[in-house]
Amino acid sequence: MEENQLMESGVSELNSNAFFIDPVRILNRSYTRFRVSPSTYYSRFFDSLNSAQSPKASEDSRKGKRKRKKKIQSLNEREQIADRRHQEVKPFLLKAHEALLEATDLLKVLRNLRNDGCSVGECKELSQESSELSFMELGGVWQAPLCEIVLNYQQDDKTFQNGGFPLAQSIEQKVTPVFNNLVANEGSYDIEAELFNHKYIIPKRSCFYMRPESFGFTNGYLFCSFSGFGSLNLIYLHGISNLTFAFYWSCVLKSDMQQIDSLIPAGSDCGFNLIVIDPPWENGSARQKVRYPTLPNRYFLSLPVKQLCHTSGALVALWVTNREKLRDFVENDLFPKWGVTYAASFYWLKVKANGMLTGELDLFHHRPYECLLLGYCDGKDTHSGNSTRLNPIPDNRVFISVPGDYSRKPPIGELLLDYVPGSMPARCVELFAREMIAGWTSWGNEPLHFQDSRYFVSKTTEN
Repeated sequence: MEENQLMESGVSELNSNAFFIDPVRILNRSYTRFRVSPSTYYSRFFDSLNSAQSPKASEDSRKGKRKRKKKIQSLNEREQIADRRHQEVKPFLLKAHEALLEATDLLKVLRNLRNDGCSVGECKELSQESSELSFMELGGVWQAPLCEIVLNYQQDDKTFQNGGFPLAQSIEQKVTPVFNNLVANEGSYDIEAELFNHKYIIPKRSCFYMRPESFGFTNGYLFCSFSGFGSLNLIYLHGISNLTFAFYWSCVLKSDMQQIDSLIPAGSDCGFNLIVIDPPWENGSARQKVRYPTLPNRYFLSLPVKQLCHTSGALVALWVTNREKLRDFVENDLFPKWGVTYAASFYWLKVKANGMLTGELDLFHHRPYECLLLGYCDGKDTHSGNSTRLNPIPDNRVFISVPGDYSRKPPIGELLLDYVPGSMPARCVELFAREMIAGWTSWGNEPLHFQDSRYFVSKTTEN
């Protein structure tokens, strides 16, 4: 039964509080002409050694303790609070993992997820490019406002206005600015787009807004770039006064927040019912891997979450790390500033291809799960008697999946729709997005990152 659920929807219920999800199947529901490639999505945790090992109970995640004989250091006050949080959620994580290991048919499917693509002759690779286009670098040059993206529409899916011209007998083309512009595919089919000889797949009924500014802070350096002012790469901050830094950073924030204003609807009845946020939190691991720039936590206080809400209110889903300092900041500063009332926590438990956890469950700084904090932001109708009655959100719900690329979160919007205020279909937005989903608006400086054609295959015409 679990196997059938997974095949049909990409989501399989393990018990009343736990689910297994296949992000590739969920994402592929956004596409008609293309498919997310399982072999490129699942780029980790599918090596032959891991697959050959037979899964055991979650006690395996603690076996490393017997090997280590280091003296256990005492935890400071903040670490003790974090450990208490961990001990509270641990039973739910263990129960969810045990349910997965008992689903033998599902485990068989799990081992083959990376090979579960198109049959021979059904699909073909789209790109052999070995390098990706860096949107951070591209957005930092003075010519960024002049950069244009080409949207290639099939003639039977002509959804744009204002003069596209025929590119071929069956293709029409629209050229539009890629930065500081809401780029939309309003049609019922996914389309292929071109930008500087790179191709990107845009899901059906989706849009993105890519901001050109890029800011980050690491190892005493603020690196930033402003479109229209050339590229200002590194500013060393050590030794400057706090007042100077505060003034400089306030200018950065003001410039950056102007870009998100374009998403704020003229009427809040056109706002968003579901707001998912995956901030580039300050993170030592991210800095070490040099995958993307991070930002100081207080930066996110300026996000106009309240203004983005629908009149019926919005469910806000915020990805956070397991650092207690961050949790404290969110609970005491960020959510109150946004006008968000905490409702529940969901947990993403990460497993390998054979069902084993990606790491030791009790390993303090590298636990194999992440937290999604959920809260409600009131709209105009919330206190007027016009708000929609909501289903209560179950706390400590667990969803399990094999992780994709580093920092790539699984698409969890469908698991949240039952708790979203307002009428359906919900209006959904993701802030700091790195990929796109049908029916969603994606905002950030890399919303096309995982839309690169290298992550897709195309369906051949023979079928």
